[in-house]
Amino acid sequence: MMYTLIGMSLLFIAIGFIVNENNAKYLLSGYNTMSKEERKKVDIKAYIPYFRKFHIFLGVSFFLIGNLLNYFVHENAAGIFLAVYPILAYIYLIATSAKYFNGGLYTKKNKIGVFILVGTLIFVIVLFGRELKEDKLIFNSNSIEFEGSYGEVVPKNEIKSIELVNDKPKITLRTNGFALGTVKKGYFKTNKGEIVKLILNGDDKPYILLTKADGKKIYYSSKEESNEKLFEKIKSTSKN
Repeated sequence: MMYTLIGMSLLFIAIGFIVNENNAKYLLSGYNTMSKEERKKVDIKAYIPYFRKFHIFLGVSFFLIGNLLNYFVHENAAGIFLAVYPILAYIYLIATSAKYFNGGLYTKKNKIGVFILVGTLIFVIVLFGRELKEDKLIFNSNSIEFEGSYGEVVPKNEIKSIELVNDKPKITLRTNGFALGTVKKGYFKTNKGEIVKLILNGDDKPYILLTKADGKKIYYSSKEESNEKLFEKIKSTSKN
């Protein structure tokens, strides 16, 4: 998390200094697609300092608030902030930039840009709401079901073993899934090159490890219930 916060903060600040009055016609979005006549209507000398101050503030505030949330609230809260804050910031930038651009063309592009960012923000919020919801473990004498977008039903005859483990494998790559702080759901590649499925609503240990007859592994961790109690219920149910 720290490296991500540092990297993105430096990137935002760098953008503020990279774009200047001389290269704006090449690098500044919206302005770089205007004709010479349209650019004459833009107060680029006043806009560039505003653009720079905005990105310096964004970079510094992103780093400070992100770290405060990470250390004093929760890693998941910092992850949500990391995705949502820049979108909100750029909505503000676009909405307040119109006064520097007198051409109607840019005003229309402003509105389109705001609509796109608002749509992206709604998508991100819906995604987080869905994936941060507890994916429960449902079991009976015939099968075990993992709920959620990456869930599945595993029949009893396809289960090789179920056990409690204190550690999950070291993850090097997310191949197809969702990861935010301690929440990880989907398919991930380990340092040994193995593809495993993680359905971790949190990072409570020990984890429940289900190994299927074909060797595929599913690691599960509940946020609302003790994994040890869940495991005992599964063993008790499977005996009936």
